Amino acid sequence: MNTQLENELKQLIIDKLGLEDINADDIDSAAPLFGDDGLGLDSVDALELGLAVQKHFDFQMDSESQELRTHFFSVRTLADFIATQKG
Repeated sequence: MNTQLENELKQLIIDKLGLEDINADDIDSAAPLFGDDGLGLDSVDALELGLAVQKHFDFQMDSESQELRTHFFSVRTLADFIATQKG
């Protein structure tokens, strides 16, 4: 588990998606990013977040990959994915 990377991701989500009403501590690393159970992000947020992650962490993602949805499930799964890309 990479807590520092998870916190960096939470702040990126807040900054890039304009979520002024919450702070990083309000985001559960294991909660879904999309849908009603977690942060409630939508498909537009997904595109913005994907671009922000690629730019911030300096790597390209295959937008056609079916696995991408799995990687973007939660802050934790996204942090794990980024760690493998940077590794």
